[in-house]
Amino acid sequence: MSVIFECRDLVKSYGNVTALKGISLQLESGRIVGLLGPNGSGKTTLIKLANRLLQPTSGELRIAGETPGVKTKAAIAYLPDKDFLPDWMKTDALLKFYGDFFPDFDRQRAEEMLMSLNIPSNLPLKKMSKGTREKVQLILIMSRRAQVYLLDEPIAGVDPAARDYILRTILNNYEENALVLISTHLIADVESVLDEAVFLKEGQIVLHKSTDEIREETGKSVDEYFREVFRC
Repeated sequence: MSVIFECRDLVKSYGNVTALKGISLQLESGRIVGLLGPNGSGKTTLIKLANRLLQPTSGELRIAGETPGVKTKAAIAYLPDKDFLPDWMKTDALLKFYGDFFPDFDRQRAEEMLMSLNIPSNLPLKKMSKGTREKVQLILIMSRRAQVYLLDEPIAGVDPAARDYILRTILNNYEENALVLISTHLIADVESVLDEAVFLKEGQIVLHKSTDEIREETGKSVDEYFREVFRC
C-alpha cells in the first residue's frame, strides 16, 4: 500500500470563517476510511477541495501525487451529499452517460446491481423513491474502477434497510487497491466496514487511527468513543 491522499497544512477560509485549520493527513490505498465529525466540522469542505470544486486558501492537497485537476478527476469517483443527476434521465441513459464520460466505468457491474434491485431500465429518477435514487447514484459511482472513492454522507436520509444495501455495495464493489473515504456523522452505521477513522472537529483533525486501535486502546466502539470526544 502507498499514500494516495495527502494534505499538508491545508487551510480553507470563507471570508472570516475558517473551515479547515491547517490539517495534515496521509491516507493509503487499499483502505476504507471514515471521515467522521458533526455537521459543520469541515468534512464536505475537504472532499470538495479534493475534487477541485474549491481551492485551498493555503497549504496543499495531493491525490496520487497530483494537485487536484484534470488528471485527478480521472482517478476519483465522487458521490456528493445531494442528488446530482438530472431527474428526467432514465437508468439506461445514465449507464450510457457514465460509459461515455468515464473510461473506467464497468457497465456490466452496474447492470448486475440494478438488476438485483429490480430497477427497470426505462424508469426516470424523478419516479423513484429517495432511497432508490440514492442506490442508483451509488451504483454508478461504485461501478467505476477508480483509484479513490470519495463518498459524502452516502447513508444520510435513507432508511436502515437502504443503509445496509449501500454499505454492502461499497464493501463488495470498490477496487481492492483503491482508497474509499466515507464522510458521515452516522458512526454506528458505518463502523463495521471501516479500517481507519479520522475525527474532524471544528476544522481540525483530533484523531487518526485504525478502528482496531481505537477499540483496543479505549475499550469502546468507535461510535462510543466518538460520542465521548464530541460530547456537548
